[in-house]
Amino acid sequence: MHPFTQRRSASVAALGETGLIASIRRWLGPACPPAPAGIGDDCAVLPAVRGRQLLTVDPVIYGEHFDDTVPPRAVGGKLFRRNLSDIAAMGGRPRAAVVALALDPCVKLAWLEEFHRGLAAVSRRYDVPVVGGDVARHDGGIVATLTLLGEAGAGGVRVLTRTGARAGDRIFVTGVLGGSLASGHHCRFAPRLAEGAWLARRPEVRALLDVSDGLAKDLPALTPPGAEPAVEAAALPRRTGCDVHAALCDGEDYELLFAVTGGTEPEKFIRAWRRAFPRTRISCIGRFVPRGTRPPEALKMEDYRGYEHLR
Repeated sequence: MHPFTQRRSASVAALGETGLIASIRRWLGPACPPAPAGIGDDCAVLPAVRGRQLLTVDPVIYGEHFDDTVPPRAVGGKLFRRNLSDIAAMGGRPRAAVVALALDPCVKLAWLEEFHRGLAAVSRRYDVPVVGGDVARHDGGIVATLTLLGEAGAGGVRVLTRTGARAGDRIFVTGVLGGSLASGHHCRFAPRLAEGAWLARRPEVRALLDVSDGLAKDLPALTPPGAEPAVEAAALPRRTGCDVHAALCDGEDYELLFAVTGGTEPEKFIRAWRRAFPRTRISCIGRFVPRGTRPPEALKMEDYRGYEHLR
């Protein structure tokens, strides 16, 4: 659906900022609680939390993250879920979201309504309210930015970060990789919130992140100092029709990539995972080895490059 129109009566310009905010509140429905817990005041008032808080932000930009071939509901859903994936990658629990819109006055009201219906569906699915945001003019485009507040998982479990892996640790990844755009996975994926919380409770898991820019781009952030990854091509879980390059470089997989202590038996860990998540695939794709000791049969990860912003 093309998001722009030359008919003023069908565009956001017909409502202006105040009218548009009232419409957004209506479109979101129960996904937006009454003020001061939701839209309607200068800030949303949220209950205090006892543990550590998490904060993340991601946008979707017309022409960059979506185009006319992506339905507006899917655009709204993608915006929400890619932020949820960041919370999952810390083993956390999402609590509340705010959405900032920068819009050309010619954006169709019908497009924007469907976009918010997509946001609301994800809000209800994961029980995360949209508590506020902002609307501004941006001639020539659409930029929607969602900021998500989260907290350490239930029971005050630790927050997993990208650092903490050691040489000898095994490298695991959830799901399958590659072909995200062609398959539509980039706007239909399920954030691994339950899986991330489970991993945070496992003492043998040292470090965790989500694969958003491609495994080749994201794996170095998990790699400990003085080590390098020894990844086996045959072990990469690839989407049907994808080669090794696609699995490493396509990006927008939104799967979890994590390090498990080298002393852990992979088969035992996988059995425990399958009991908890029988429908979510997990693969051990290699291990971290001291720099300069990578086996000759392992992939030369430096030959691959994922998505690099601003390059």
